Amino acid sequence: MPHDGTLAAFWTRCVAATDVPTESQLTSDVWSFGDNPEMADRLLELVLAGPKRATAGALADYEHDGEPVPEVGDLSIVTDGAGRPRAVLRVTDVRVGPLSSVDDRFAWDEGEGDRTRAWWLEAHRGFFHRYLPTIGVEYDDDIATVFQRFEVVYSE
Repeated sequence: MPHDGTLAAFWTRCVAATDVPTESQLTSDVWSFGDNPEMADRLLELVLAGPKRATAGALADYEHDGEPVPEVGDLSIVTDGAGRPRAVLRVTDVRVGPLSSVDDRFAWDEGEGDRTRAWWLEAHRGFFHRYLPTIGVEYDDDIATVFQRFEVVYSE
């Protein structure tokens, strides 16, 4: 956590306001959605408003960052585009599979666009085509993807 205490103070407020045990530790990195501040804000707003309860990312991104794949029960702090902590999420389901294996329910739970599988695939193919080369990975429709569902434990 940063030395300015912002994240630590946010976590303390979360523990005080929820059933998260005091001794709980964050088991995932502090992170934001997407790859730019505008996307982070837009997707976070969908989380805070309610329709977004799932997210997906390339397994290669986790490997590039040296991060483990999330596990059910993991807690993490999500920040907005300016890096301010805004929500604590708990992972409720994780599956790794080809990008093309997304189903209708997951696309709906991700809460973006018109919430259809077709829209989801087009949007994620575009994002992966743009983003993956920045970490030295070629896009493929069968790229291993981490599909995760979550619940909001706390938000400000």
